[in-house]
Amino acid sequence: TSGIRINAVAPGPIATAMTAAVPTDIMDSIVGRTAAGRYGQPDEVGQAVAWLCSDQASYINGAVLPVDGGWLAS
Repeated sequence: TSGIRINAVAPGPIATAMTAAVPTDIMDSIVGRTAAGRYGQPDEVGQAVAWLCSDQASYINGAVLPVDGGWLAS
Protein backbone atom coordinates (compact mmCIF):
# COMPACT_ATOMS: atom_id res chain seq x y z
CA THR A 1 0.00 0.00 0.00
CA SER A 2 1.03 3.60 -0.47
CA GLY A 3 -0.01 4.79 3.01
CA ILE A 4 -2.33 7.42 1.59
CA ARG A 5 -5.60 7.99 3.43
CA ILE A 6 -8.53 9.91 2.01
CA ASN A 7 -11.00 11.51 4.40
CA ALA A 8 -13.20 14.59 4.35
CA VAL A 9 -14.44 17.13 6.86
CA ALA A 10 -17.99 18.48 6.49
CA PRO A 11 -18.31 21.73 8.43
CA GLY A 12 -21.65 23.18 9.42
CA PRO A 13 -22.31 26.86 10.16
CA ILE A 14 -18.88 28.32 10.90
CA ALA A 15 -18.23 31.94 11.92
CA THR A 16 -16.33 33.28 8.91
CA ALA A 17 -16.36 36.34 6.67
CA MET A 18 -18.56 34.38 4.25
CA THR A 19 -21.22 33.58 6.85
CA ALA A 20 -21.03 37.14 8.20
CA ALA A 21 -22.36 38.28 4.81
CA VAL A 22 -25.50 36.11 5.16
CA PRO A 23 -28.48 37.96 6.65
CA THR A 24 -28.63 37.51 10.42
CA ASP A 25 -32.15 36.05 10.47
CA ILE A 26 -31.13 33.31 8.03
CA MET A 27 -27.96 32.39 9.93
CA ASP A 28 -29.81 32.48 13.27
CA SER A 29 -32.33 30.02 11.83
CA ILE A 30 -29.55 27.69 10.68
CA VAL A 31 -27.62 27.93 13.96
CA GLY A 32 -30.87 27.36 15.87
CA ARG A 33 -31.10 23.92 14.25
CA THR A 34 -27.73 22.79 15.59
CA ALA A 35 -27.56 20.78 18.79
CA ALA A 36 -24.73 23.07 19.93
CA GLY A 37 -26.89 26.18 19.40
CA ARG A 38 -23.96 28.27 18.17
CA TYR A 39 -21.66 28.94 15.26
CA GLY A 40 -18.59 26.77 15.02
CA GLN A 41 -15.18 28.41 14.99
CA PRO A 42 -12.64 27.95 12.19
CA ASP A 43 -10.10 26.52 14.65
CA GLU A 44 -12.58 23.76 15.57
CA VAL A 45 -12.62 22.65 11.93
CA GLY A 46 -8.82 22.93 11.83
CA GLN A 47 -8.49 20.75 14.93
CA ALA A 48 -10.65 18.07 13.29
CA VAL A 49 -8.48 18.16 10.16
CA ALA A 50 -5.30 17.97 12.25
CA TRP A 51 -6.69 14.98 14.13
CA LEU A 52 -7.58 13.18 10.90
CA CYS A 53 -4.00 13.75 9.72
CA SER A 54 -2.53 12.46 12.98
CA ASP A 55 -1.40 8.97 13.96
CA GLN A 56 -4.44 8.81 16.26
CA ALA A 57 -6.61 8.50 13.14
CA SER A 58 -4.24 6.21 11.22
CA TYR A 59 -6.87 3.50 10.74
CA ILE A 60 -9.57 5.89 9.50
CA ASN A 61 -9.95 5.95 5.72
CA GLY A 62 -12.82 6.94 3.46
CA ALA A 63 -14.68 8.79 6.21
CA VAL A 64 -16.60 12.04 6.20
CA LEU A 65 -16.31 13.71 9.61
CA PRO A 66 -19.11 16.20 10.33
CA VAL A 67 -17.92 19.22 12.31
CA ASP A 68 -21.32 20.83 12.45
CA GLY A 69 -22.44 21.13 16.07
CA GLY A 70 -24.98 18.36 15.49
CA TRP A 71 -26.68 20.12 12.56
CA LEU A 72 -27.00 17.00 10.40
CA ALA A 73 -28.15 14.91 13.36
CA SER A 74 -30.88 17.38 14.37
